[in-house]
Amino acid sequence: MKTETIYQIALTLIPGVGDINGKRLIAAYGSAEALFHEKRKSLEKIGGMRDATIEALSNPKEFLKRAEQEMAFTEKNTIRPLSYQDKDYPRRLLQCDDSPLMLYYKGNVNLNASRVVAIVGTRNVTEYGRERCIQLVNDLVGEQVLVISGLAYGVDTIAHLTAVQAGLPTVGVMGNGMQQIYPSANRKLAVEMLQNGGLLTECMNGTLPDRENFPRRNRIIAGMADAVIVVESALKGGSLITADLANSYNRDVFAFPGRVTDLYSQGCNHLIRTNQAHLMEDVNNLRYVMRWEQPESVKERQTTLFREYTEEEQRIMDCFEGQAVVNLDDLIVKTGLATTKLAALLLNLEFDGIVTALPGKRYQRC
Repeated sequence: MKTETIYQIALTLIPGVGDINGKRLIAAYGSAEALFHEKRKSLEKIGGMRDATIEALSNPKEFLKRAEQEMAFTEKNTIRPLSYQDKDYPRRLLQCDDSPLMLYYKGNVNLNASRVVAIVGTRNVTEYGRERCIQLVNDLVGEQVLVISGLAYGVDTIAHLTAVQAGLPTVGVMGNGMQQIYPSANRKLAVEMLQNGGLLTECMNGTLPDRENFPRRNRIIAGMADAVIVVESALKGGSLITADLANSYNRDVFAFPGRVTDLYSQGCNHLIRTNQAHLMEDVNNLRYVMRWEQPESVKERQTTLFREYTEEEQRIMDCFEGQAVVNLDDLIVKTGLATTKLAALLLNLEFDGIVTALPGKRYQRC
């Protein structure tokens, strides 16, 4: 498994691959290691493969060396590399086609908590925003919620800090490597978060907190969450990018309203006015929309007994008609689904106790 992880890390370094194609290639060849050992002539037959990509896969020495260095760094610093195939990888992210091939996690909480809420907002938080954020996090105590944010100045810092003080688990998603905490002013907070939470990034050691990393970081925040709450935001900014991504991933988005004259309420008011976010007055709005007021045991029983399949899930389940076990290749052919999409749907069905993964890329209906 360690060897495969090194090959998966190396795959993230190959030019022209990326997260979506990387997962497709692994699915096609069975593993990252097998892909790297494939003959050049076979790679040349893959449609759309750039010459630079084929060359890198055929001569991967420098990429594997860098991956081995990364593996050594993670082991030394108790950081866990999480492949998208790892059972502890955030399963909600697997529903997103552009989810990272690899994540790096330092912490001690379950990234697949039953309830995950992202709290985001401007770095230039006002006293109004501060009050709303603190009240919200404190009201979430007792709801078994994992709070995630971006460890930035402003709303992110307040959300993480209040969660730490309230005893809520909280994870900071970073736009740089684990070699540094950015901003440095949050170093002490980050250390405290490791006691009941953690730090997560897709960036390898040495990656600096450059501007272009943060929109990509925001897709992880949006994809990991059940709900994204925008506390304060101007009409432009990272929070609105996160909200837009969350909507594209079919996540629930909430926004606190503010006075029409307040600069850092304009973004929230816009989200509400254009029906891109639910009105957020207090935690009761969240409870109502997310149906948290219903006892968890009842919901779990209903999910088991009356599980409604999406159209794509139904296509998968139809493949089990008349047979208990189905091969992955047959599922790909019969459903017509992209391999990465199919993998994400199968994982969700497995988590819900509907199918079980068997050796040899086979699946059994429970």
